[in-house]
Formats: sequence, structure tokens, C-alpha cells
Amino acid sequence: MATDTAVDVVMPQMGVSVSEGTVTRWLKQEGEQIEADEPLLEISTDKVDTEVPSPASGTVTQILVQEGETVAVGTKLGQIGGAAAEAPAQEAEPEAPAEPEAAAEEAPAAEAPAAPAEPAPAPAAAPSSDNGKAFVSPVVARIASEHGVDPSQIAGTGKGGRVTKKDILAFVESGGQAAAAPATAPAPEAPAAPKPAAAPVAAGTPLPGETIEPVTAMRRGVAEHMRRSLDTSAHVTSAIEVDFSKVVAAREALKKEFQANYGVNPTYLVFAARATVLTLADYPYVNGELRGDSIITRNFVNLGIAVETQEGKGLIVPVIRNAETLNMLGIAKAIADLADRARNKKLVPDDVQGGTFTITNPGGYGTFHGTPVINQPQSAILGTYALVKRPWVVSDEQGNDAIAIRPMMNITLTYDHRLVDGAYAGRFLRDLRERLESWEGDGD
Repeated sequence: MATDTAVDVVMPQMGVSVSEGTVTRWLKQEGEQIEADEPLLEISTDKVDTEVPSPASGTVTQILVQEGETVAVGTKLGQIGGAAAEAPAQEAEPEAPAEPEAAAEEAPAAEAPAAPAEPAPAPAAAPSSDNGKAFVSPVVARIASEHGVDPSQIAGTGKGGRVTKKDILAFVESGGQAAAAPATAPAPEAPAAPKPAAAPVAAGTPLPGETIEPVTAMRRGVAEHMRRSLDTSAHVTSAIEVDFSKVVAAREALKKEFQANYGVNPTYLVFAARATVLTLADYPYVNGELRGDSIITRNFVNLGIAVETQEGKGLIVPVIRNAETLNMLGIAKAIADLADRARNKKLVPDDVQGGTFTITNPGGYGTFHGTPVINQPQSAILGTYALVKRPWVVSDEQGNDAIAIRPMMNITLTYDHRLVDGAYAGRFLRDLRERLESWEGDGD
């Protein structure tokens, strides 16, 4: 039933480390009716793009945060039911003049000691902590730490002057890191020449035939995550060719049963994922992590599956937790569920956290080889590629060689050479190949 009571729509808490979100699209406009749990708007964070359901049935009476705006978790985005709240607007007007009044009261107090006129800068420093810039989100703090930037030196565009992720990324990309170090010497202000060079790129006019679109929060997150991975890990990629003849036969036997009884398709990715999870049990470093001066190994596998989001404008890696406890059917169901929710913006940040090993599957588009980037802080990522029928040398029972047509797949392992050595990675790929080429039953 529709409600006459005003119900606030707020920016949801989308995960422990997520402190802000961007409104990407309102699915309903002011004056339109909506049912409880019907999608109301889409938001984007540095981890996921997702839909926010309506908290109640009724009329959308207010939209307070427009598309493209980034706000903190808990910020009121709009309102369902009730009147178009005018009270807050009226309260906001007196608040604006209230600050000047307070400033006016402080001014005479500062003017009283006329002799120490120099302490005037002190009040200037106070507002910087009162206006919210002293607080930064965990994401902003991490980026600041990685690039040696002091957030207090950045002009924030968030509420109350708070420094947002967009602010600090723009600061770093414009060469602000170098400018932050020489804080005392005025001479370095001369190299302000590079900054004008960055401005035209960001606000440049498109040339004929070009279009410009804003970088989404997810795309910024992907870019920062991939760059950090290359800066952190020593990437090496090894590849192996696998004869999928037995897997093809097993898939044909299972396909009808899985689709008819469970509504899932046992894809080649499912077979590769199952074999990978079983093989990881013997290679803990491939499923491990370098954490400071310690090596972390695990007796479980939280398997990440890289998924392209809707319209191909993002990449996300939802996680199958405790994949070692699942059989073929369980993994098939989990992959289908995660892929569907990822493409339809139904994931939440907790769905993409805690992964220990990742598989990416560009082979579905015909790609036969690649060098994936490791998903930090993991130590390796497996790439599965197109299944292609090719001539292959095989031996008969008498040891005679012959050429046969076999369904072949290239599989790559990109690993962090700081933890995983080439021989160790080679043995992992060898055992994975043997498991796939001798597939029986559930792959055990």
C-alpha cells in the first residue's frame, strides 16, 4: 500500500570500506508512483554498480541528489510519500546566514587584541578542521598513503569541503604529489606549468568524430586497482595447452541433465573452475598472499570469477566462497548466479570481497591467449581461452605417433614472482592439465 508518511531514501552502506557513492541514474522521477522494493535508482561505488530498491510504496516527492553527484553514505537522496519537504529548505536558508553571524561574533573577539594581529591566521586553520576536511574516507586515506599526499593540502569538493576520492585522484593525476613535497620553497611554484597541460586534457573539447563521457566510479576503481597491481606485484605469465577431449564428452553427458533439472549450463569454465579448485589444494602459494613480511596460505578457496558488466563498461570479480566444498553442480549454479547478478546490477560490495584466487574467461569471445593482471592482494590469476579444434600429435597404444583433430584450449597462469616461482607455477599448470585431460566423474 502507498504511504502518506514521508520515507527518506538514503545512500546505503554498501560495504565496510565503502564510504560514498555516486548517483548514476534515477529510474523514477518526482511525481511518479513506485512500489516497495521496485528499483528506484542506480548508484556506483569504486567496487560495484547496483540498483537501490524503493523503501516504500508511494509517490516520489523529492529528488535531492542529482545524477552524477557523489555523496557520503547516509546522505538523504530523496523522499517517498509525504509532502515535498519544504521545512528543510527553510531551515537551510537561516543556516547560511548563521555562519556569517558566528564569524562576525568571532571577528570582534579577534580584533580586541589589536597588537597581536599576526595570530589572525589561526582562525583560518580552524575552519579547515570544522568544515569536514579533517575527515577522509578509508579509500581516500589509502590512496593518499600510497602516493605520499597530505589530504589537508587538497581543496575538497565534498560536503563541507571534505576531500573525496575524485578530488585526490585528480590531485595525483595532475602531478600534485611533486607539488606537495616542496611546501616551504616558493620557487617550486614556477613548475606550475605542467598543471595547465593536465587541464586541457580533462576539459578538452572533443575533436570531430569524438565523444566524451565521464569516468564512472567503477571505472576509476578498476583503473586504480589495476595500476596498483602492476606497481605492487612482479607479474609473470606461463601458458599451457590442454586437450579438452574428455571434458567435451563429459559436458555433453551432463548438459541435458543440468539444464533440464537445475536450469544451469555446465560450461567449459565450470570444468576449469572445478579442476582449478582441486589443484590449488596442492599449491598453497598460488592460492596465497604476501602480507607485509609474512606469507599467508589457506585451507579454503574463495574463487573470484571476472565478469563483464552490462554494456561492457566495467569489470567486476564476484566471489564464490569456500569453492572447495562445492561439486560440479554447485560451482555451475554459483557461477550462473553471480554472473546474472553482476550483469543486472544486483551485487553488493560484500559479494566482491575476500577472494583468494581469480579466473578470467576471455575465451568466450574467441581470444586464444592473454596476460591477465593479478587481482590484488592475491598472488595469481588463471586465464581460460577459446576452445579450438586443431591438429594435435597423439600416440597410440603401441607408442606410434599420429596427427588427430582435438579440441584444444590454452590456459595461462599469471603469478606474482615475489612469492611464486616459475617451476612452482609450471607444476601447478602441469597438474591442472593432467586433471582436465583425464577427466572422470566430478574431476577428482
